[in-house]
Amino acid sequence: MQASPPSIELPADALNITLAVAIAAAAAAVFALAISRLAGRAVTVVGRGHAIADQLARRTLRLVRTLTFLLAFAFLVFPALEFMGVDLRVGVASEDIGQWAVTTGIRILALLLLTFAVVRTLSAVILRVEHEMTAGTGLDALERRKRAQTIASVLRRSLSTVIWVTAGLIILRELDVDITPVLTGAGIVGLGVGFGAQTLVRDTISGFFLIIEDQVRVGDVAMVNGTGGLVEQINLRTIVLRDMEGVVHVFPNGEIKTLANRTKDFSYYVIDLGVDFGADTDRIVTIVRQAGAELMADPAFAPSILEPVEVLGVDDFKNSAVTLKFRIKTVPLKQWEVGRELRRRIKIAFDRAGIRIPPPRYDINIVGDPPASDVARTGAPSSS
Repeated sequence: MQASPPSIELPADALNITLAVAIAAAAAAVFALAISRLAGRAVTVVGRGHAIADQLARRTLRLVRTLTFLLAFAFLVFPALEFMGVDLRVGVASEDIGQWAVTTGIRILALLLLTFAVVRTLSAVILRVEHEMTAGTGLDALERRKRAQTIASVLRRSLSTVIWVTAGLIILRELDVDITPVLTGAGIVGLGVGFGAQTLVRDTISGFFLIIEDQVRVGDVAMVNGTGGLVEQINLRTIVLRDMEGVVHVFPNGEIKTLANRTKDFSYYVIDLGVDFGADTDRIVTIVRQAGAELMADPAFAPSILEPVEVLGVDDFKNSAVTLKFRIKTVPLKQWEVGRELRRRIKIAFDRAGIRIPPPRYDINIVGDPPASDVARTGAPSSS
């Protein structure tokens, strides 16, 4: 007689558990969709018309939906299991879980969602204000954009930190945790920071005045303590530069001894041009001015040039050349691009006019007795 294969018996309440989980998931999904729509309207209305703010709103909606679904499912699954007659024997009554969920749990959920919505809404507002401040294409708009980006980044980080810390303390109170020791400890830590971390306080205060006084902005090219680079970040404690080789330099604000901003409002590109002593300097000046005028007429470079080439005159007499000094005024960050192109055009114009740029000349004086072979060849006695 052939034995029948063993049968698989499901628990008696497996169907009830499945139905309870499905009901809780469906209810949580509906609740999450409704909450995300309400939160999304506020963020979208605030940041409408700005690409970054719209992207921020979309991310906010996705995160709100996910967070709300998980929290709502956790609150609804136990009452759903109880409704279907399932006893999980976890040692906690479903009534107690449901009561906690509809009172403390709902308040914590609402606080988390409110905090998240406030942080994202403020970020969208800051982005929109930054966008409005930087409207336009002129030089003033470029300067406003740098300042707005610097202040906006500091505001977003500072406000987010303050709001989330405050929300965390309120949640601890909702969980019946006494926050008095926490506040007391924070006060003690603050006092200790005031005495022991004087460097941190100095850096923070220096960074605050660095931003308020508009000494340097994100996107400027600056020299900090002799090191030059593009300013990538300005924080309350540090300033971050990236040099031409891609090396990142971080300077505490309190240790900045010298700060030279090379792209504040406008920039100059200076050319020291060496020519032969016999060359006609007036003719050379005319050729350089013509090259500058052609450069200003070029549509690719005209928006970056603020004034024609300025002739500063004869600047120096060197061993092999007369040095003429010129400079051209440009918008910030464009002086190197314009200056290199101007040098190229000057070289082409000089080649056409037959003007030679003399190479360096070195005078070598030999001191001492001549070699024996020279004495034998010339018959001159060596000096004693």
